[in-house]
Amino acid sequence: MIGELELILCDIGNTTFHFLIDDVEQKYFLNERLPDFNETIYYISVNDNATANLKHSNDDLVDLEQYVNFKTKYKGMGLDRKIACIGYDDAIIVDAGSAITVDIMKKAKHKGGFILPGLKSIKDLYPKISHKLQFDFNTKVNLDKIPLCTQDAISYAILQSIIEPIKKIRKKQQIIFTGGDGEFLSKYFENSIYKKDLIFENMKRIINANNCIA
Repeated sequence: MIGELELILCDIGNTTFHFLIDDVEQKYFLNERLPDFNETIYYISVNDNATANLKHSNDDLVDLEQYVNFKTKYKGMGLDRKIACIGYDDAIIVDAGSAITVDIMKKAKHKGGFILPGLKSIKDLYPKISHKLQFDFNTKVNLDKIPLCTQDAISYAILQSIIEPIKKIRKKQQIIFTGGDGEFLSKYFENSIYKKDLIFENMKRIINANNCIA
């Protein structure tokens, strides 16, 4: 079982290598040199080039994708999204990172989902339209009032473009947030739960369920 020896998990995304080493998190950008680990690394990946880099610097690797049995009619669903949904029978799973993925689980079946640009991605679009639209994001903008200044107008539009599609499909389901912006966005949804380490928690579940500790 997990906990009896040092465990190294790695979630390889589109911008970083996200490690959990004995429950301590470390992040490396994809262009950074990775350390040489002596222990087995259990990983998932949505980035083939980054996976190749990990394999170049470390030999003792276990790809957890082979142990994931997740059925869905959704075509092209990323492994990270599948793992985030594990263990939920009736919930909406929102992973708010560089992109925001939204997945619907109902009666233990994946019913589909959608992908939104991340907060930073949307914010970065505005200065490309006009230098006059370059403002700091107002995290405290009032969504119950129509804005009366450009900074609030941009912040209002960004948040509403993310929040409303999720609210539309939520109904009475539990909603679980994870990812770098997950805690912030969860505040706009009643009875929501933020799980910082949801992916790592479910990676541990997979390891324990399949007895694949080396």
